[in-house]
Amino acid sequence: MRCFIGIDLGSTTTKAVVVDENQNIIGRGITNSRSNYDTAAAVAKQEAMLNGRFYLFRQALGRTGALNGGLDTFIEQLERDFRAEQYLEQLGDLEETCAKNVETGHFGAATGVVTEALGEVFLRLKGEAHLLFAPGAKRKSDFFRDIAGGQYMAISEQVAKEAGTRYEYLLNLFDRSIIEVENHVYGDQMRHHLLAALENTFHALPETLDRRTRVEAPIKGVLDTEMEETYVIGTGYGRARLPFSKEHVRSEILCHGLGAHVMYPETATVLDIGGQDTKAIQVDPNGIVESFQMNDRCAAGCGRYLGYIADEMNMGLHELGPMAMKSTKAVRINSTCTVFAGAELRDRLSLGDKREDIMAGLHRAIILRAMSILARSGGVRDQFTFTGGVAKNEAAVKALKELVFENYGQLQLNIDPDSIYTGALGAATFAWRAVVEDGKEIERRVAA
Repeated sequence: MRCFIGIDLGSTTTKAVVVDENQNIIGRGITNSRSNYDTAAAVAKQEAMLNGRFYLFRQALGRTGALNGGLDTFIEQLERDFRAEQYLEQLGDLEETCAKNVETGHFGAATGVVTEALGEVFLRLKGEAHLLFAPGAKRKSDFFRDIAGGQYMAISEQVAKEAGTRYEYLLNLFDRSIIEVENHVYGDQMRHHLLAALENTFHALPETLDRRTRVEAPIKGVLDTEMEETYVIGTGYGRARLPFSKEHVRSEILCHGLGAHVMYPETATVLDIGGQDTKAIQVDPNGIVESFQMNDRCAAGCGRYLGYIADEMNMGLHELGPMAMKSTKAVRINSTCTVFAGAELRDRLSLGDKREDIMAGLHRAIILRAMSILARSGGVRDQFTFTGGVAKNEAAVKALKELVFENYGQLQLNIDPDSIYTGALGAATFAWRAVVEDGKEIERRVAA
């Protein structure tokens, strides 16, 4: 089957979207934007194609009716089992890389003890791996660095004490090794891992064993189906680093405008707040950009600003929104400058303001800055679509709704759960248009 792919290389994360010939979204993928942008693009694309396989599994199994009402349960278990297989492969790679780095770690007389402690750390990591992917298990992140890092640090601290060696030695090995492992692409093992996961899923759901042949056949049929990368378009903050020729690259503005239009065809105004910049875009009824404004020279009002605040508060980025939602009093934040935010934050705390009230004030300050950019782009028109990573922050969404109502009255505000993929969706749509729409236009001309 022909696939059309859009890749959005952001400053923090890289996203990919795959659409089919009928412009249906069949797969999405996301990964960290590493220092190696080429690898980030390859991994995000691989994840989107894999997600596309699971979409096709669901479609194929649904047509057979082999699982009756158990289709969702089976697919969810299959994906968990696949992720566990994938995680164990990366864990093995990390262990091998750490062991190699022991040789150049300059640990002196402690080298032998460090080697033994490292082996014990990975033995325990592998022993606990299945718990991370059990039904109902919650992980703060799906990125290998984050999952493995949290487990590694907790286990290595305990092992270091037991072995009588320095915890810093084991941390040093992880820090030196994770970048190398993170930049590996594991596409060659996808089929092997899926077949192993399928076997594990049948054992986890024994009630499906009597239908094994009927379930296995469509899944293997999908695995044997080639997903052809027909056309790829790249966009995003790091698009200049994408390994594509110039005709396969589109600007972020065009892709976010078109992506929002595809999600919500009546969209007139788009606000995208990402990690590195804020974009306010006005589009016509066809999703074509009419005007735009962006804040691209300062981190204030972007995801990076929130990240800085999280560091200052010794919190996770995902914790800021929920904390701000607990606010009972509005605190005015005068500075949205990242450089001075830390100082004002500490001043507010010293004056006795509550952390949740300060957080609410910070979110409102970010959205106020975005509103000024929107005003310069032409204001807010109905319908209004909010996209980007910050659109997942409930406190930012609340502040935006309040300020839009205060300044523009009641408008329809669209926020898609997958809005972080808007730019990649726009890029995938450009890829689809380059082949399918242009091809139809050629056919029409020939027929005339």
